[in-house]
Amino acid sequence: MRTLYNILFLVCFGLASPYYFWRLRRRPADWITGFGQRFAKYDPSIKQALTNRQTIWLHAVSVGEVGLCTQLIRALEPRVPNAKLVVSCTTSTGMAEYRSRLPNHITKIYYPVDRRKYVRRALATINPEAIILLEAEVWPNFLWRARDLNIPVFLANARLSDRSAARYRKFSWLFGPLFTSLAGVCCQSEEDARQLRNVGCRPEAVQVVGNLKFDAARLTVKRELDVRALLRQIGVGENAPILVAGSTHDGEELLLADLAARLRKKFPDLFLILVPRHNERCPDLARKLKAQGVRFILRNAIFDDTALPTGAVDCLLVNTIGELKLFYELASVVFIGKSLTALGGQNPIEPAALGKPVVFGPNMQNFKDITRILLGHDAAVQVKDAAALEAVLAGLLGNEARRADLGRHALAAVAENLGAIERTVEMMLPTLAQRGMYIVPKS
Repeated sequence: MRTLYNILFLVCFGLASPYYFWRLRRRPADWITGFGQRFAKYDPSIKQALTNRQTIWLHAVSVGEVGLCTQLIRALEPRVPNAKLVVSCTTSTGMAEYRSRLPNHITKIYYPVDRRKYVRRALATINPEAIILLEAEVWPNFLWRARDLNIPVFLANARLSDRSAARYRKFSWLFGPLFTSLAGVCCQSEEDARQLRNVGCRPEAVQVVGNLKFDAARLTVKRELDVRALLRQIGVGENAPILVAGSTHDGEELLLADLAARLRKKFPDLFLILVPRHNERCPDLARKLKAQGVRFILRNAIFDDTALPTGAVDCLLVNTIGELKLFYELASVVFIGKSLTALGGQNPIEPAALGKPVVFGPNMQNFKDITRILLGHDAAVQVKDAAALEAVLAGLLGNEARRADLGRHALAAVAENLGAIERTVEMMLPTLAQRGMYIVPKS
């Protein structure tokens, strides 16, 4: 089985090479930065820092999971004070978040490509007492080697979409034993627990702890930007209604720009802030917005001496990273991207935790449980299409009391679902103690 997987992996990796070269050209920072680490080639300083240390390895794929990982570390580190923590991710944006959020004593690396040779070298270097994978990041060679070395592996904030679960069941000969080998699985919901048991996780290893994203939404970001002052620089009035579209995907930005133009007939001061999920799309998006006649300014084109007259622009296109939460704080209404013209949705908890009225489209498949919670608390509004979105936004912009109700209900929904981080840590501690780690009792 392992031989077959490795043959198929090498074939698929070779066939996918043109795509990766295209990525290298389009997003060079993702691949050039720490390139050698992706093949488990580490600086001597990293090896030295890990020598004779009890290490816990935490892995988060990209920016969204990095926020969860950071919050998990804040809860875990005081309970295992003698442990050396190593964090990994796959993308350069995730690494940038690690570096901005975590202190220097936590080692930061890129996750290795899942080839047997690289995985063996990585695990030999890190030599972890335990591994924590955020959500459902399952790579066979990595898990096989961890099992061979008797290293316990945990899934934190684990969830499976219907599509992923069907794929894992289809290849149960490959993935079933890997799921069975997991030491602990901390699930977001009962539905996720059922899916994970069905793909092979041992029932006694699965525990529903809730969604870490409710806790992570409280994570404080560095306040290096005064958004109110920035908007004042570009001529946005103090009392102007602000529509923030967060983590948008292709097609949504132009749709929202057109929608906002129509809404200005009733709300002439309405200002639109677009924050694409992938900021490398911004140059092309800027050309399209310009062709559509949208009066916009790029976030990185605003300098200390920028001073535009009131009404000079109607839209801010944010082509920087790590500032979305700061823009959410000033929103009158928030639209959650990837929910109208794409599938899956993005995380609505962050604006909900700020008490903002949240609106999203029909496609929230990746956040089904969160969507259910928010809608059940009357803490968000879901629309079926662009026409319904325009009607809902018009209604909210014209009804301050309704916006306040949604925001208040959102705060209550978030408060009721806190505590998953602490429950996750508590589940892992007995295994860490069995590995000889010193555990500080809960105060």
